[in-house]
Amino acid sequence: MNSYLDNLNWRYATKKFDSEKEISEEDLNTLLEAIRLSPSSYGLQPYHVIVIKNKGLREKLKSASWGQSQITDASHLIVFANNTSFDADLIDRYLTNVSQTREIELNNLQQYGDFMKSKLIDLPNNLKESWTAKQAYLALGNLLSAAASLKIDACPMEGFEANVYNELLGLNDKKLNTAVVTAVGYRAAEDDTQHYRKVRQSKELLFTHI
Repeated sequence: MNSYLDNLNWRYATKKFDSEKEISEEDLNTLLEAIRLSPSSYGLQPYHVIVIKNKGLREKLKSASWGQSQITDASHLIVFANNTSFDADLIDRYLTNVSQTREIELNNLQQYGDFMKSKLIDLPNNLKESWTAKQAYLALGNLLSAAASLKIDACPMEGFEANVYNELLGLNDKKLNTAVVTAVGYRAAEDDTQHYRKVRQSKELLFTHI
């Protein structure tokens, strides 16, 4: 466990990436598997993840990201796009997956499916979108921890124009919205931020034991 905490202390929101260093295919696949295995409410994973290496596209996205160099200098850019809305089909697809994976008759899952639908389907669209975005952030957390364990740097970013991302990535037609993006790669030696002391609340302020 100490090594896990050491990795979290090692990581920081990298401001300058070494544009000459790329993540290996093996390590990239590990990061993506960490995302895939992330928890989500009911296990529904109401989001999609776009992995971008294309430099030309990232140049365009940089313009929509307040000119931040991480967008183009990192090895890869990972975009978490949450569903802007959903209907019963999201739940039905999940139940089919459960049935096939666990070899359970689909009709034996109907009661659970009806319960999920009763809690989710009638929500207003703004609450649905807020809920799906929260699920995407859970996956982001898993990515950051996995990257730290591999000594891969990452910078989660909210400073971007989501509507431009959505247009460039063709997300509008898929009823998806860019929730958060993460640049992953390796820190540049001249990134002074890596030497800053980590600033967090004290345990006394952050935690209440009852």
